[in-house]
Amino acid sequence: MKRWNETIIDAARYQEELAYLVNIDSSSSEPVGAGKVAAFFQEQYEQLGWQVEPLQLAPSIGPCLKITNGPAAHYDLLLLAHLDTVFPLGTAAKRPFSRDGNRAMGPGVIDCKGGALSGLYVLRTLQEHDLLRNKHICVFLNSDHEGISSCYSKTVNQELAKKSTCVLVLECGRANGNLVYKRKGIARYHLTVTGRSAHAGVDYQNGRNAIEELAHWIIALQEATDLTKETTVNVGLVKGGTAINAVPGEAKAAVDVRYYDPQEIVRIEQLMQELQHHPHVKDTSVTIAGGITRPPMLPTEKTRKLMQLIEKQGERLGIAFGWTASGGGSDGSFAADAGTPTIDGMGPVGGGAHTEREYLEIDSVEPRAHLLAAVIKAVLSQDNI
Repeated sequence: MKRWNETIIDAARYQEELAYLVNIDSSSSEPVGAGKVAAFFQEQYEQLGWQVEPLQLAPSIGPCLKITNGPAAHYDLLLLAHLDTVFPLGTAAKRPFSRDGNRAMGPGVIDCKGGALSGLYVLRTLQEHDLLRNKHICVFLNSDHEGISSCYSKTVNQELAKKSTCVLVLECGRANGNLVYKRKGIARYHLTVTGRSAHAGVDYQNGRNAIEELAHWIIALQEATDLTKETTVNVGLVKGGTAINAVPGEAKAAVDVRYYDPQEIVRIEQLMQELQHHPHVKDTSVTIAGGITRPPMLPTEKTRKLMQLIEKQGERLGIAFGWTASGGGSDGSFAADAGTPTIDGMGPVGGGAHTEREYLEIDSVEPRAHLLAAVIKAVLSQDNI
C-alpha cells in the first residue's frame, strides 16, 4: 500500500479538467453536451478499472452513468452528482471558464461539475492507497437534474439508494461552507383556465374572462403560503389573452410549492380542488396538471448518526462547517425518500448557482476533498450507520 500523500488534488490538472468540463454546454435538454461530459467521466473511471454503465434513459437527455468498483448486491456508499447545467446553449462561449483571484467562474463550475470532479479525485486517491479493498462503492451521475427535476433518473437513484448504507451528494457546500442535512420538497402545478372569448366592446357580456378567474386563483394560492411551517406557494408564470380589446378565453399559470410537511401538499391540493369546483367567473373551468417533483429530504435518526460522523472528521481535520436546511432541490431528496441516510453539500464551496455570478472557491477544493475522503473512510469502517 502506498504511503498516504497529504495532497489529493493536483491543482493544475484539476483546473485544466474543470475548465474543459465548464466550457462544454450541457443543458439538461441538450444531450450532445451532457454526453461529452459523461464521456469524460466514463473514461476517467474506466482508467481506474471501475465498471461504467451508461444509461440512456430518454433520447432528450444525455446519458446517465452508473459507476461501480465491482459487482455487488449492496453498496457501502452511494455518491451522487449531476452532469447537466441550467444554462442554454451558447452560454459557455459567452462566458467560458475563468479565474478571478481565488474564484473559478463559469456555467456549472460549482453546480455541479466541480463536485463531480472532486469526487473522482478522492476515489482515485483512496483506491491508490488501497483503502477501498473489499468495499463496494457506487457513483451515480445523472444528466436530467436541472429544469426537469431528474424525472427520468429518479427511479434509478432510489433503486441504488435502497441498496446503499448511506448517500453523500457532491453538490457544492454553501457559500459559508455549510453542509445540507435537510431540504424542502417541491411540487409544481400547471393551471389552464378556459373561459369564452368575445369582443371587448361589442360583445363583452357574452365573454367569460379567463384571466379574471385566474386572478382569484392567484390570490388564493399566494395566501396559502404558511411561513410558520416554511411552506411557500409561488405563482411564477402567468399567460393569457390575445389582444387588449378581446375578452380572454384562456389563461395559464405555473405554480411552485416548497414544503417540509407532506400534509401541506394535501392542504394546497384540496384548496385547488375547492377553487376548481366553485369558479368565481360563471362558465369558466380550470384543469390542473402536475404534482410533487421532489419529495422533502428529511433527517432520520440514522441521518443524525451520519452527521455526527462527519462532524467528528471535520473536527479532526480542522475544517469548520455548520448545517443548513435548504429550500432548493437536490437528487439527495430521492435518496432520502428511499429511506437511506443522506447528506448533501459535500463538494467544494461556492455560490451564485444558476446565475452569471456562479463561482467556486479555489482554496476550498483541497480541504473539502480531504473532508470527503475522511468521511468515506469513516463510513466504510462503520457498521451501524
